[in-house]
Amino acid sequence: MKDALFQPIQLGKLSLKNRIVMPPMTRSRASQPGNDANEMMAVYYAQRATAGLIVAEGTQISAMGQGYAWTPGIYTPEQIAGWKRVTDAVHAKEGAIFAQLWHVGRVTHPDNIGGEQPISSSALKAENVKVFIDNGTQEPGFVDVVEPREMNNVDIQQVIGEYRQAALNAIEAGFDGIELHAANGYLINQFIDSEANKRTDEYGGCIENRLRFMGEVVAAMVEAIGADRIGVRLAPFTSLNGTVDATPVDTYIAAAALLNTLNVVYIHIAEVDWDDAPETPKEFKPAVREAYQGVLIYAGRYNDEKGAKAIEEGVADMVGFGRPFVANPDLPSRIKNGYPLAPHNPDTLFGGAEQGLTDYPEYSRS
Repeated sequence: MKDALFQPIQLGKLSLKNRIVMPPMTRSRASQPGNDANEMMAVYYAQRATAGLIVAEGTQISAMGQGYAWTPGIYTPEQIAGWKRVTDAVHAKEGAIFAQLWHVGRVTHPDNIGGEQPISSSALKAENVKVFIDNGTQEPGFVDVVEPREMNNVDIQQVIGEYRQAALNAIEAGFDGIELHAANGYLINQFIDSEANKRTDEYGGCIENRLRFMGEVVAAMVEAIGADRIGVRLAPFTSLNGTVDATPVDTYIAAAALLNTLNVVYIHIAEVDWDDAPETPKEFKPAVREAYQGVLIYAGRYNDEKGAKAIEEGVADMVGFGRPFVANPDLPSRIKNGYPLAPHNPDTLFGGAEQGLTDYPEYSRS
């Protein structure tokens, strides 16, 4: 049954060797100062290049877009050069890699953005949300987020321009394409979800208005690098980082339809994956498939059996396996051969160096 995961698939101009996606996972190991991708990250991603597609960790498009300490950027020449080392290493292993472009909006703290006040769709603080800052030690220091200021039209146009430039920078850095992070409570999501967006202008209110910012960002990037190199990640039913939508089925089917008109190459849907999380409503996945004709990726609580079944049933075209990729650099081989999966060490997920990043071995029978 797992054979469904190992069928090749066309993604734009890319011919991918399997349907297994390594989704973006923040690891917070960019070189300081500067938040530059580095050789350690190049080794990490190259180790995992047997995935059909790697989507690299969330990468801020500007200094204001950073939510956590030590995450990489893609807005300076040094950051672009750092990512070039990563993409070269992945391509040398015949892998494919997209950059995930990220602006966190209100999910940050002034200490991470040069003392500035964060920006968002509305001046609403995300409740019970913490981020980590560099507190001068090797361990991340967690602090509460602060109230953002509502973005005006000048801010909106500036951020759209930053996304467009980041897409160009990603191609310069050798990425095969980009994924717009419109999920998990970050800036784009803060416009989409009704309970995070209290605007009364053309970017707030009805579903069409709340999707406008995402649509304008995608359109700018399509003009810059082409729709066949752009994917979008959505999280319809999560409440991560304090964003909740009153009518998520209606909102996100409309989002899928909008992205279909923009011809993006894939939609990557993050399903809720914590214990006792609600299941995705049954009517949602067929409705998305009807609204959007491109490649559909799902991620969240998938194992090989569930992932293969989703592909066989036509619900998904590709499946993301997040945490298993942390400790299993050879995950596709382990799935294909039925080898056991190694557990990851949760204490080494964020920050630090090679330990917990590049020192997980491939499977050995001995």
